[in-house]
Amino acid sequence: MRRLAQRLDVTPTALYWHVRTKDDILDLAVDQIFADVVLPKPSENWQDDVRLLTHRWREVMLRHPWAAGLIGRPMLGPNVLARTEFFQSALVRGGLTGVRLVVSTRVIANFVIGAALTEATWRQVSPDRTHNQAREHITARPATYPTLVASGHLDSSQWDEDDLFTRGITELLSRVDHQA
Repeated sequence: MRRLAQRLDVTPTALYWHVRTKDDILDLAVDQIFADVVLPKPSENWQDDVRLLTHRWREVMLRHPWAAGLIGRPMLGPNVLARTEFFQSALVRGGLTGVRLVVSTRVIANFVIGAALTEATWRQVSPDRTHNQAREHITARPATYPTLVASGHLDSSQWDEDDLFTRGITELLSRVDHQA
């Protein structure tokens, strides 16, 4: 807290006047990141709205790789709540209500957060080299990992992260639509 106060050029006492704990600061920081998630204007197609929102959400988390690891915290900031309101209202327009709405919200949100967290972690450890090493480890053991070898698991020459994310969201939305 002292270092943050010094960086903000205020006294620690002044900082504590606005926030009580380090956790409060983390909550505010995460909420501020969500201000960068530009909410699309609702369209006639709820799935397009969710797709656009989730892509923007992932992009923002990838710009702030530390943020995805904090998102499991209860988040009630105005930016997070605005994003969640837009997200759920799009799902409601798709016919979801009650427990299906809650489950779909959670499944899609967890996919977005998990994808961003995984991708951000890979990026921090030199993704090309690490992916290649992991893929070589798998392909050198086809008897042990026949399904992983056949599926192209961790083969970045076959699948890029943007494509996998887009396909994942499309798959989830397809399943949500069939449940509505």
